[in-house]
Parts: sequence; C-alpha cells; structure tokens
Amino acid sequence: MNSVRTELGPYNRCVKRAWIVVGALAVTLATLAVALWLGAASFDARRYDQHRRRLAKVMREHPTADRLTRGLAAEGTRLVAIAATAEEKERIAAARGGPLAAQIRQKAAAQPELRVYEAGDMLYFVYFDRESEMQDFTCVSR
Repeated sequence: MNSVRTELGPYNRCVKRAWIVVGALAVTLATLAVALWLGAASFDARRYDQHRRRLAKVMREHPTADRLTRGLAAEGTRLVAIAATAEEKERIAAARGGPLAAQIRQKAAAQPELRVYEAGDMLYFVYFDRESEMQDFTCVSR
C-alpha cells in the first residue's frame, strides 16, 4: 500500500489556523451573549418580584392612602400622580401604564382612587377604596 502524505504549505496552515481562531471566537462571543442575556432576564425578574412582594406585604396591612404615601416617601419613593375621575385614570394609564395599561384601566375603574408612585425604575399603581384603604396594586417597569 502506498501511503500518500499531503503536506500543507505555510499559507494553507495559516488559513486553517485563522479559521480555527475565528470559529473559537464566534463560539466564545455567542456564549457570552447568551450568558449576558440570561443574567439580564434573571435580574429583571428578581427586581420585579422584589417590588411585587414589597407591595403585597404592605397591602396585607390595609394602609390608608396617606399612610402609604408617607411610608413610601420615607424610603425615597415619591408620589407622582393622583387620579379620582375616569378621565384622569385613563390619562395616567395611557401615559404611564405601558404594556399593562389595560390591566390598570380595569383595576382603576373598580376603585375610586388611583395613586402612582415612582420607586427607582419601577412605577407602582395603587388602588384605594372609598375609605382610602389600599385594595390592589400593579407594578410597571419604566
């Protein structure tokens, strides 16, 4: 049997090495992109859940609008809007509700007062009954 041995020239060896480096770089960058995307998604889910749990805990105490506003202000969360009429609620839901505007409209229609608070990059839409007690909330990322 004849064994045929092919020799790669110096040019072909360089091209082959370049393709290996390019392939490794592409795999590395794709892996990095997936890792960053998963990290961002995880952080966003955790951030939203923290805000939701915070308001759920507060809601169990049935605070009044004034008590909630003072408590949130003490933590650096500011009141940005109060709506009592259907027109005001609609305007606020459309302007600040983002993808949850329909949910905000529905909940706001069932309660006499809606207040919007700004907590960092999250908006809290809080619904109050006739006795000014907190009844429900919606969190929206800005």
